[in-house]
Amino acid sequence: MNIYSMIGASIVIFALLSYSLSIVTEQRKKLVTPFVLRFLSIGLVLDVTATIFMIIGSTKSPFSLHGILGYSSLAAMLLDTILIWRFNLANQLGTKVPDRLHLYSRYAYTWWVIAFITGLMLVVFR
Repeated sequence: MNIYSMIGASIVIFALLSYSLSIVTEQRKKLVTPFVLRFLSIGLVLDVTATIFMIIGSTKSPFSLHGILGYSSLAAMLLDTILIWRFNLANQLGTKVPDRLHLYSRYAYTWWVIAFITGLMLVVFR
């Protein structure tokens, strides 16, 4: 594994931690808090950064099965971040998250974790 891929792999672990903190908090409280907004946004920035490093460091096509899975999960988390920020801006802090947004956050995060695990499996079984 080259240096860019290793940097990307390291950064994506921090994205996982950040996303996990934000989504688990939102799922338990069913509220958008400054904590949720902060860590969801940090996770997105880390995810984009990690993806860029992994694309630069990859010797394979960026349109592999894992690449498409990763891009789609990144897009799902981008949309989730936008929707949660939009909800926050339209409502007061402490307003209960609508069931549809609450469920979408869970699905987007689950999809992202699946992409993370497949990338991990590719490295382990290489």
